[in-house]
Amino acid sequence: MVQIIAITNQKGGVGKTTTAINLTASLALKKKRILLIDCDPQGNASTGSGVDKNNLAHGLQHVLLEQSSMKDAILKTPHGYDILATNSDLTAAEVGLMQQNHRSHVLKQAIDTIKNQYDYIIIDCPPALNTLTLNALVAANGLLIPMQCEYFALEGLAALIATMQQVQQHLNPTLKLLGILRTMFDPRSRLSSEVSKQLLQHFGDKVFRVSIPKNVKLAEAPSHGLPVNCYSRLSVGAKAYMVLAEEMVIKQEVLA
Repeated sequence: MVQIIAITNQKGGVGKTTTAINLTASLALKKKRILLIDCDPQGNASTGSGVDKNNLAHGLQHVLLEQSSMKDAILKTPHGYDILATNSDLTAAEVGLMQQNHRSHVLKQAIDTIKNQYDYIIIDCPPALNTLTLNALVAANGLLIPMQCEYFALEGLAALIATMQQVQQHLNPTLKLLGILRTMFDPRSRLSSEVSKQLLQHFGDKVFRVSIPKNVKLAEAPSHGLPVNCYSRLSVGAKAYMVLAEEMVIKQEVLA
């Protein structure tokens, strides 16, 4: 069964898009059939995958407004995965989406038409709990939360978990917390270590064993339109995301 994973955190700058791109590329290296959906109007997952977001014939915005099918909008990348790209026009599409009767289910209905072609569908959400994020949570069966180990991140995490529970109760009972991913992690930092300890105490095995370190290659790769395993295969960042992909595969096998 396809695993549909929404990667979200309402706080920006936590490595959400970096995780979406590099987890997707790492799973592709494991010969998994992958679709990455860029659900953020900034379009960073699109440019970070080498797509010219300013010259899209069809993108997520067209799919949500029923101006294009998923099949026509999906692009192949040279990195081993497919992508449904987007750009700033998605903001206007979100306004149109809000006028629809079943506005929280539009993305799910679109994904249902192609989901059997993939092992994983990964959705990069915007850094806000808006209509686009809600569509992603309704479409997904797993939620992955990247977060930095700092004090205010814990408050944001509590709000996000509460939102997930509301979606479970009212819109999507199949949605589960897949895991919390510690990003930009510095084990030398006392605060990082303390917050990490609290996460492990409260969430146990819902915290991924691997943490993503601060890494220059991870920061540089998007400007070249490449996942880090294509830009710098032996970097610590690339290796960390390969370990995350392995954890993901194991989790899916356990749930199957």
